[in-house]
Amino acid sequence: MYLLTVNGNLLITGLIYLEDRLHTPMYFFLGNLSMADVTYVSTTLPKLLSIIATKDNRIWFSACITQLYFYMLAAVCEIFILTFMSYDRYVAICMSLQYHVIMNRQVYIPMAISSWLIAAINSLIYAILTSMLYFCHTHQIDHLYCDLKTLYSITSSDTTSRQIFMLFGNITFTFLPLTLTIISYVYVISSILKIRSSRGRLKAFSSCTSHLTTVMLFYGPIIFLYGNPESGHSKDQNKLLSFIYMAVVPMLNPVVYSLRNNEVLEAIRKVTRDIRTFLFSY
Repeated sequence: MYLLTVNGNLLITGLIYLEDRLHTPMYFFLGNLSMADVTYVSTTLPKLLSIIATKDNRIWFSACITQLYFYMLAAVCEIFILTFMSYDRYVAICMSLQYHVIMNRQVYIPMAISSWLIAAINSLIYAILTSMLYFCHTHQIDHLYCDLKTLYSITSSDTTSRQIFMLFGNITFTFLPLTLTIISYVYVISSILKIRSSRGRLKAFSSCTSHLTTVMLFYGPIIFLYGNPESGHSKDQNKLLSFIYMAVVPMLNPVVYSLRNNEVLEAIRKVTRDIRTFLFSY
């Protein structure tokens, strides 16, 4: 799964870089999304694979904080990128005549940079706050990786202020972006339904299906994970949801964008032909 995720996302990023027809705001955001996915899985799965292979489940505290930092960096960045992609679809469908004026390089490149920058600052704050906690009662993390929620549950320090800060962060970096995404698609679907020809409606909707599928795959486990009340038997369920969230979803994203997107499929065929021509020429 790790190799499929990394290779699949690097393939998507390489295609976007090599193929001129994919040099658009939507695919620029998709390239950033793929790099966030690679960061995501490379932060968590190699350590998990090491534990499975060696049976040594120890992790240095500094390594734990580093894992927490990069995991949150990739997660928050992905949320912002998905939100900007929904805005891109909104402009493309609802304001199609002004699309190239609104979504120019001076707009979508700063959008992507701000996603990484805000995510980096947010993750650094959480990493610093977590590194100052004391773990006197237990050092055992009952999770697949160094999850913030799990670390707060085993610390001997008072985490009330940190819990409030985490709630504020969840609202700012999860609830608000999801709300904006939903609002964008309400307008998008409304505009699509106003198109008279069925062919036009199908073409407009097909340009959104890949992103909409990715949004549902990404937010689905988050809603179940953080909306699930704590109980004695919920830990295993949380681990399963976390595994889906950190491993399965990043693996499926390249599949969604390749199998359900004619432009990406055509780019794969073109690059394959070019490589074949290059090899046979020698």
